Amino acid sequence: MFKGLIGRKVGMTQVFDENGAAFPVTLIEAGPCYVTQVKTDEKDGYTSVQIGFEEVKPDRLTGGELGHLKRNNLPPLKVLREFKTKSPDVSEGDQLKADVFEKDEHVDIVGTSKGRGFAGVVKRYGFAGGPKTHGQSDRWRAPGSLGSGTTPGRVWKGKRGPGRMGNEIVTSSNVRVVLVDPERNLLAVDGSVPGPRGGMVVIKPARKQ
Repeated sequence: MFKGLIGRKVGMTQVFDENGAAFPVTLIEAGPCYVTQVKTDEKDGYTSVQIGFEEVKPDRLTGGELGHLKRNNLPPLKVLREFKTKSPDVSEGDQLKADVFEKDEHVDIVGTSKGRGFAGVVKRYGFAGGPKTHGQSDRWRAPGSLGSGTTPGRVWKGKRGPGRMGNEIVTSSNVRVVLVDPERNLLAVDGSVPGPRGGMVVIKPARKQ
């Protein structure tokens, strides 16, 4: 059975287990999503399901996007994502809600991490920085020497240095579903999820069970 949803991160709260212990969860507004296209081996060369999320005004979309959705009498949808699957056992126009997933099931959640702007190595990678004494006054948070001598005579690719931090696609793997509320289109998952409040996330079955 096809499983996959698009949602928005609502925020974090806590729930209590049967022993009264509190543990943190993230609430996600998951769906309702609509199946906008089903791709098959015969027609497209591979099998996948494309779903859409979040209704918007028609003038927010291009003519091509509106025509793509009107084929199945679907409302204007802001976000479209494709999920590769071996068995696309859904039909175009179907609606998917939070009850696609079950309590205690494990999922992967893909989001975009918060952008931190340009950052130095101490903030970005946790470098210790230089000594604060012995004549040093302005190099506390510097990375220090990166290169070497005659060989190789340059800086190796991939060396950690200052640069843009965050704003990257991040996957939280093997996250447990704590609560499913299809009436309010809510999922609660154990722990944290990438991205800010209101950020878009993609939820799919865990690859590493």
